[in-house]
Amino acid sequence: MKMNCLNDREIFELKRIASKKVNRLKSFYIHALIYTAALIAFVLKQYYGVSLNFFPLQHLNYVVMIIWTSVFLFSAIDLFVSFKIFGEEWEERKLKSLLEKKQKTQKWE
Repeated sequence: MKMNCLNDREIFELKRIASKKVNRLKSFYIHALIYTAALIAFVLKQYYGVSLNFFPLQHLNYVVMIIWTSVFLFSAIDLFVSFKIFGEEWEERKLKSLLEKKQKTQKWE
């Protein structure tokens, strides 16, 4: 789709979709950073015997890490595989069809 043939509404929708993607990536990378820090703390606590007995880290055990790892992996799969399956071409086609439906249902008086 060429940018010179888009109207203002389509440009606005494309910017909104791009903003949504950027926000999802940003939140995923923040989650990855926090998960990495917790994983390091877990390894230090379990395997190296470092005493981490203050509130949030004293409850860091195998069950919590297994659940957190599975949630992290599912969010990564959801984020990155959905970009591969539902690529830019699909998004553009879907956006065009939605905008066409809205334009057809508008009543001009």
